[in-house]
Amino acid sequence: MTQNSHARRVLGVASVAALLVGLDSTVVATALTAIRADLGVSGEQLEWTVNAYTLSFAVLMLTAAALGDRFGRRRVFGIGLGLFALASAGCALAQDLPTLIAARAVQGAGAAAVMPLAMALLGASVPPERRARALGAFTAVVGASVPAGPLLGGLVVDAGTWQLVFWLNVPVVAVLLFALRRIPETPRASARPDVPGLVLGAGAACALVYGLSPLNAPVLALGTILAVAFVLVERRSAAPMLPLRLFASRPFSAGNAAISLLGASTMGAIYYMAQFFQSGLGSRPLLAGLQLVPWGAMTILVPRLAGALIPRFGERPFIVGGMLLHGASMLWIAAIAAPGLGYWHLAIPLILSGTGVAAAIPATQSAVLGSVGPPDMGKASGAYSTLRQLGGAFGVAALVAAFTANGSLTSPAGFTDGFSAALAVSAALAVAAACAGLAAARRPAPTRKPASALAD
Repeated sequence: MTQNSHARRVLGVASVAALLVGLDSTVVATALTAIRADLGVSGEQLEWTVNAYTLSFAVLMLTAAALGDRFGRRRVFGIGLGLFALASAGCALAQDLPTLIAARAVQGAGAAAVMPLAMALLGASVPPERRARALGAFTAVVGASVPAGPLLGGLVVDAGTWQLVFWLNVPVVAVLLFALRRIPETPRASARPDVPGLVLGAGAACALVYGLSPLNAPVLALGTILAVAFVLVERRSAAPMLPLRLFASRPFSAGNAAISLLGASTMGAIYYMAQFFQSGLGSRPLLAGLQLVPWGAMTILVPRLAGALIPRFGERPFIVGGMLLHGASMLWIAAIAAPGLGYWHLAIPLILSGTGVAAAIPATQSAVLGSVGPPDMGKASGAYSTLRQLGGAFGVAALVAAFTANGSLTSPAGFTDGFSAALAVSAALAVAAACAGLAAARRPAPTRKPASALAD
């Protein structure tokens, strides 16, 4: 197999697998109303159909990345796909909310092995000079989950059952596992997994996310203590799960901070946008999914163009400009939102928001993966994916808090009041992401020194 054909095969498998994982982050958006009615749960309880997935996803990604380095990235990637498929069947068979939440948590654990290792397999198979373009293509495919998730959820719900959303994952995973057999295994690290780091890192992430939904000061304090302990242990470890020297690189730190805040802004916005179309504008689930297409379509169309331009202009313009465009669009929608508002008033800000997000994501990926060498690619992608998902969980929690304080689910007017307040928080998070992006490269460096070569 030539290097080009190998890279294309890895790009195909990694992109489709990551698309599947991304779909299950967004597919429940238009199905939330149906799930709430079918299982008889409150809005606060409903939040955990999203956060259970996001939490286990975020908590276990660094662990999965470390296990991939130790036992082979392809092997752990395949195990994650299998677990994801089994948990998807469990979601479809759930008859009550606790069972659904538990299955979603297991599904997130499988996804945790898929997303960072998909990026690591891709990053290691593509030469540095072509990496930004490949990541743009990868992001474009994964970006299809943004419009396709709510649209698929709406289509299935209108057809009469939300369970089919999860059943569809099973045959797709079977095809991916077959294709994975033709991809060579990656070299394995000789060092044993950093067990104390794995335990402390997972515990810190779990406590921090759980403490946000709803706000729980003691749990947040525990998460902070565990995070400090994680840093201390990693600084002294001979084979750390996450080498802290990586964060000495400004592009690496900027890319990770920006993607965390980007995830917070966008995940929280998606959580409420599809519900606003149904509860505020009276759309049926399928129509609500279609109404999100202008936003999501940009995440398919824009990343490849951005990926081609990043090597020429650097990452900073795309992160800063993209996030400011997204934030302004969220404020625009928050200002005009009203019960019965004509949908076309929302189309332009949705397109602008999607364009900004889609331009920023490949730039954050390029900043992070372009600042490390091949030995640290798995850990770097694990950190990136973890922080993105932690940001998403934080965003949902922050927007839920803003919604609860300013609105209600009892009427279209009450929902719209809460929705506007939630989008204002989304805009603030977008501005914070733009500020983080200021530390990224303004112009591409002729030869960027990998963060793995930097001293602690």
